[in-house]
Amino acid sequence: MIMEKGISSVEVLPSKSSQVTAVKVVVKEPETKQIQRGKRVGFVLVHAGAGYHSESKAKEYKHVCKRACQKAIEKLQAGALATDAVTAALIELEDSPFTNAGLGSNLNLLGEIECDASIMDGKSLNFGAVGALSGIKNPVSVANRLLCEGQKGKLSAGRIPPCFLVGEGAYRWAVDHGIPACPPGIMATRFSLAAFKRNKRKLELAEKVETDLIQLKKRRQSNEKGSRVMCSACGRPPKANDGGKGGDQIELYSPENDSGTLDTVGAVVVDQEGNVAAAVSSGGLALKHPGRVGQAALYGCGCWAENTGAHTPYSTAVSTSGCGEHLVRTILARECSCALQTEDAHQALLETMQNKFIGSPFLANEDGVLGGVIVLRSCRCSAEPESSQEKPTLLVEFLWSHTTESMCVGYMSAQDGKAKTHISRLPPGAVAGQSVAIEGGVCRLESPES
Repeated sequence: MIMEKGISSVEVLPSKSSQVTAVKVVVKEPETKQIQRGKRVGFVLVHAGAGYHSESKAKEYKHVCKRACQKAIEKLQAGALATDAVTAALIELEDSPFTNAGLGSNLNLLGEIECDASIMDGKSLNFGAVGALSGIKNPVSVANRLLCEGQKGKLSAGRIPPCFLVGEGAYRWAVDHGIPACPPGIMATRFSLAAFKRNKRKLELAEKVETDLIQLKKRRQSNEKGSRVMCSACGRPPKANDGGKGGDQIELYSPENDSGTLDTVGAVVVDQEGNVAAAVSSGGLALKHPGRVGQAALYGCGCWAENTGAHTPYSTAVSTSGCGEHLVRTILARECSCALQTEDAHQALLETMQNKFIGSPFLANEDGVLGGVIVLRSCRCSAEPESSQEKPTLLVEFLWSHTTESMCVGYMSAQDGKAKTHISRLPPGAVAGQSVAIEGGVCRLESPES
């Protein structure tokens, strides 16, 4: 892999909205070793979520991203399909107790784990997904199996094979196709159980405050003068504003609350032939309603992959993270892929995050729009002008962008000795949900000598 030269700097980009701060960091990397004879090439970019990543856990987040990259590259070097490589990366991310996917996922209101996952193959354009799935250790493995089975064609009696299954039906299908079940007790970790208990206490406190506010309003309306209602939760008179909500807001998804993480995990891959694949997996929002399905399972919302074609000069792969409801209503993965067909990938992604996400009319009533994406696009190009050889080269541009406090990413090519990781954070003064951070780089993958 040959990394394009860049400038290590941060610049503020002009925005159409005064509330949006866009930051561009061009990654400068040293050139790697010469490509080994017969060694296959490829590239992977992964994320451990867009949300809030505490400094105390930074090492763990980076470490799991490194391992995920290595697993994907091992598959690519062995000649595996891009979909198998991206699945391998996701399984590693799901198995980490520090991510909100698979093992250690957020618990729902009933204290249960229900996971969403999806995968898309850029070559065939096939898609596989599961939603609200319990009892399976690696949901992405079920999504990948659905994709593979769907490529085999129709079932008996001409039935159309499913590409998206949910709940008990998804679980039974997985077991019937040889994917081992996992006892529910194993899926929850001490971290996720502790977070569930903290969030339940916050929820109970919030409900008490709201109950006291309702009682206060009723007494005021009935003109019961002289009465004084005290908050049963905090022992103070409850506050009320014009909107009828409590003045003491209790937030589950705030930077100060590391247990309210939004981070879905995902990966995008391009193999030696230029085929792309994308995948995403999530445990969903903390204390979500049982049966809730987020963007990680929905077509065009959680991930997207599409090889170059008659109307697509670039192959593109996208994986999203953040608040599922925001990502679903904006179909962000598909929007990013379409935008990346223009000449300037960075500008296209910036405008998409500004105009199709933060500024989306479908989210006009939201106080803050929370999400993030990783993207790559690739195309065949000629060798470097100064090169005397005419070896085919794959140009890969990779970017990540987020409106959340932070996003942890890792990336690696088949010629790298180890993966590189980074936790991207909004600059000081930027407001989460109203600001956009963008970083990334460019590399050339030269085909190995035969």
